[in-house]
Amino acid sequence: MKTLIQNGYVLDPESKREGKYDVLIEDEKIIKMAEQITDDADKVLDASGCYVMPGFIDLHVHLRDPGLEYKETLETGGKAAARGGVTTICAMPNTKPVVDNGEKVLDVHNRAKTDSPVHVIQIGAITIGQQGQELADIEGMAKAGCHAISEDGKSVMNASLYRQAMKLAKDNEISIFAHCEDITMVEGGVMHADEKAQALGLKGITNAVEDVIVARDILLAKETGVRLHLCHCSTEDSVKLVEAAKKEGLPVTAEVCPHHFAMTTDDITEDDGNFKMNPPLRGKRDVEALKAGLKADIMDVIATDHAPHAAEEKNCSMTKAAFGIVGLETMASLTYTELVETGVITPMQMAEKTSYNPARILGLDEKGAIAEGKIADIVVFDPTVEYVIDKNTFYSKGKNTPFHGRKVKGEIRYTLVDGNVVYEG
Repeated sequence: MKTLIQNGYVLDPESKREGKYDVLIEDEKIIKMAEQITDDADKVLDASGCYVMPGFIDLHVHLRDPGLEYKETLETGGKAAARGGVTTICAMPNTKPVVDNGEKVLDVHNRAKTDSPVHVIQIGAITIGQQGQELADIEGMAKAGCHAISEDGKSVMNASLYRQAMKLAKDNEISIFAHCEDITMVEGGVMHADEKAQALGLKGITNAVEDVIVARDILLAKETGVRLHLCHCSTEDSVKLVEAAKKEGLPVTAEVCPHHFAMTTDDITEDDGNFKMNPPLRGKRDVEALKAGLKADIMDVIATDHAPHAAEEKNCSMTKAAFGIVGLETMASLTYTELVETGVITPMQMAEKTSYNPARILGLDEKGAIAEGKIADIVVFDPTVEYVIDKNTFYSKGKNTPFHGRKVKGEIRYTLVDGNVVYEG
């Protein structure tokens, strides 16, 4: 099977090569890239006016499967990903039961091969049941292909136990994906601690809740040598700490979610559970720091923290609502609208942070680039289309988003996984 993508503007973040090229795919691999390809093909895709980028790799997704399928499944989450240009998902382990051994990792991987149109990498838990008491089967999960372990949704508050996990992760050549939250300091908070929280009569979450654990985890990574990836960074001091770690040459990377660079607490108009996320929306100073960190390549990755919930879990006061919003279907448009259109980052940086850098963090050498011999996980992104986000059109079961009704620019025209078109806009 041969597929030809014609007339697109290719962005290859590995070689930094960009320009108008045709891309020829045979089966699951790219076999040729040239200014004009005249070879016969079984399928021809017109990418005129579009960016041709490596498929997005989302390091931070909650698929809710197994056990919480009323929120999301491998199938619905996979379809939402394909629509959003995401060709590889890293699924967090806070399912029911928690994914804390190799057998559970393999179960998700095997089911995803038939249920999901995109690749799924299951991330393993750090402790059994995410209870923070006893280490999970880290070696078994590594052998099953988990690539990283994470206690996402919680932090391992026992630093000694966490250090042991880091050593095992390093020994097994996998990463730590850190959820940075000192749970002893949350104290019932539901949004950022500022004047807006006071005006709404809601308990706040201070920046220190995140910053204390970011600092701790970096110091533990320095001691153990493990690859540390900091999830959903939201504060000014997180950026400063990551920058300092990199200057020291530590193996530390960090991600920012679109909601944290596209919104501030000023956007919270009422006590609405759809604005409740963890970490919370922050103030303008934090948002500007995150943008500056992305621009300067201090912050390596854009990931969604896609967290679907049932309507009744979100359509209520923030004091009662579950934490989290969906993001797979809005990441590309929000990133382009808020960062590329405004000149914060370049289109090439967008490709780096949504694909190339995540691929390097996961050790996926055949992904994250548009070049001969690479896996044909590709997204064709049209930057000219303007539209209004409508949660009712989402493929995800989750409709919980504060971006409903927001005007954005840029949408996915085609998503290809292993050379096959899995979404056509």
